[in-house]
Amino acid sequence: MSTENEGTAAPTPPAAPSAPPVAAPAPETPAPAPAAEAPAAEPVTQQLPPTPGPGTEPTQQIPPTPAPAPAPGYAQAPAPHAPAAHGAEGWPPPPPAVPAYGSGGGHDGGTWGVPPTADGFPPAKPKGKGGMIAAVLVAALLAGGVGGGIGFWAAERSGNGVGSTTVTAGNTPKDLKREAGSIAGLAAGALPSVVTIEASAGDGEGGTGTGFVYDQQGHILTNNHVVASAANGGKLSATFSDGKKYEAEVIGRAQGYDVAVLKLKNPPSGLKPLPLGDSDKVAVGDSTIAIGAPFGLSNTVTTGIVSAKNRPVASGDGSGGKNSYMSALQTDASINPGNSGGPLLDGRGAVIGINSAIQSAGNGGFGGGQAGSIGLGFAIPVNQAKNVAESLIKTGKPVYPIISVSVDLQSKTDGAKISEQGAPANDLVDPNGPAGKAGLKPGDVITRFGDKPIDSGPTLISEIWTHKPGDVVKLTYLRDGKPNTVDITLGSRVGDK
Repeated sequence: MSTENEGTAAPTPPAAPSAPPVAAPAPETPAPAPAAEAPAAEPVTQQLPPTPGPGTEPTQQIPPTPAPAPAPGYAQAPAPHAPAAHGAEGWPPPPPAVPAYGSGGGHDGGTWGVPPTADGFPPAKPKGKGGMIAAVLVAALLAGGVGGGIGFWAAERSGNGVGSTTVTAGNTPKDLKREAGSIAGLAAGALPSVVTIEASAGDGEGGTGTGFVYDQQGHILTNNHVVASAANGGKLSATFSDGKKYEAEVIGRAQGYDVAVLKLKNPPSGLKPLPLGDSDKVAVGDSTIAIGAPFGLSNTVTTGIVSAKNRPVASGDGSGGKNSYMSALQTDASINPGNSGGPLLDGRGAVIGINSAIQSAGNGGFGGGQAGSIGLGFAIPVNQAKNVAESLIKTGKPVYPIISVSVDLQSKTDGAKISEQGAPANDLVDPNGPAGKAGLKPGDVITRFGDKPIDSGPTLISEIWTHKPGDVVKLTYLRDGKPNTVDITLGSRVGDK
């Protein structure tokens, strides 16, 4: 199984305005008047930010959704003991149990609620200025998710017959405060320590990725595939969330782990490294926050959960180079091209992984052309990334744990099969290496490494690289269908081949 190495939120539409229904004045003739209609609500739209394809992508719009019309013909009575409007004499009467909509009984008939005279007809329209104005709308207003208040519209008759409108709201908070442990609070604390990386080679090739502050000396942790194009004579820069840009250089990179360390050439004072969590203690279902620059949209924050652990992933950058292997944390937080190298945080704001790869549905599987998130993102566990980073900072080179065998990555067996051909036997299994000393031979199928089942060659490599050179691990293999278990001491290899 392989993955493709590696943007958008839609703003919430404003509420459509609505107006309270107003009772129609009585007509001058006995014929019933048509019902007054509330003004039509203005349509609202939602915009989607640019999606796949770097550069100037067109936006997509959600069709307008009209606001629902108010219930026809209903006016709320004034509060008890309130003085009646001039000339209304207690108008309006209580609404009937089943509202009538005029003489015709339909929605297009006369307006109910106008009191008839003794002869059964509506009263004549007053000749003087002004008319009966009464409309009261009481609504519960939810304020910032904490408590609510009562707002009302009141139309009052003034001396010259012109109505005036006032609006009040109770219990409105003066300041909107967010808890430090909320998503917004955690994002606000982390964003100043996340950078957008721009890498360019001498021929102009390059791209945009993400990294984060690793220490106060100005080291930035990111993915190897983010900086690979600029590693040999190219240009690198890191831009912080406040817009300040700094030139950077590659200190070391590990292609097999897909980890790289940069150093700001003139780091600012007061750098705040992101706190590192413990990826071994992460549980499926834990909250996650991903920060990055999907499609160049810097300082983008998305959320989700840990969907799975120990997911064997072989990822490539599509350039034909060698794959990287990881026993990844899987998350459904939205991750897109440009998120690469950015931090995956837990619910406390600590880094638990480096966002590195996504599965794309563009070609029905892993790898292939550029595509967007489908909720399957993969991050390098931070415990592994930390070990690699320390080695790169100290020596500039990665160190890999090995068992010194050649694995058949194309084998369809249920396990990791040691290759039987393609090279001399001593190259397929080094007799002086960890596996050779433990008695393994070409053709053996490794089915378990430590406490993890092994179902393929990439899974074996991913699991080996979660350990350190010198670790002693139990290994189970099949030979002629019979299981065998041995202890092996992991060796080491310095640098990428």
